[in-house]
Amino acid sequence: MFLGRVIGNVQATRKDDRLGGVKLLIVQPAPLEDKDTHLPVVAADRIGAGIGEDVIVAFGRAARLAMGDENLPIEAAILAIVDGTEVRSDAKLKRGLGNEKER
Repeated sequence: MFLGRVIGNVQATRKDDRLGGVKLLIVQPAPLEDKDTHLPVVAADRIGAGIGEDVIVAFGRAARLAMGDENLPIEAAILAIVDGTEVRSDAKLKRGLGNEKER
């Protein structure tokens, strides 16, 4: 799992039938230290996240189980919209996700 921010969405007029009703969003993982070293991922979403929101994303089987179908053709899924986080001041997280004062 990782924390990230929704930075966009994917529009697909043709997709696997099992993805009917599933929104596909682009999520940028939260950077550690001062580097954006992780590429954005496409994550399936059934909870209603939107651009600019901080989310928790799961991968692999955990993502498929969270979506309610172990055979769903996805690799990542949004599990939650983050309301807030608390990060120790000596931690190396670049930004405090979910904390409007630090944005």
